[in-house]
Amino acid sequence: MNVLSNAIDALEESLANNQAQITSPTITIHTEQVDTDQIEIRIADNGLSIPESVRQRLFDPFFTTKPVGKGTGMGLSISYQIVTEKHGGSLSCTSEPGEGAEFKIRVPVRQEVSKNVAIGV
Repeated sequence: MNVLSNAIDALEESLANNQAQITSPTITIHTEQVDTDQIEIRIADNGLSIPESVRQRLFDPFFTTKPVGKGTGMGLSISYQIVTEKHGGSLSCTSEPGEGAEFKIRVPVRQEVSKNVAIGV
């Protein structure tokens, strides 16, 4: 949800500031089972691209490109932790100038249940 929310914010900001020549702001969500063990979710927008210098820090705690009061810089960091550490997946971002941005989330189809998990507590 955080990745989708960020895509909406980015499109709204680029339209409000006339930063992009977007006639039809679009967010595309694509899901597929890429092999017998993994599901992939891609969330892409046709807004401004994300510069490499920013992409390198996207998942760092407290890093944000939003104005003061609009974001804590924790959303993508927490999302990254949940996907990678809790689900054993991956979260990445690609972006080409003038082509918007795409976030790719891969998670296993099945996960092992920890024997240390308390049930019914």
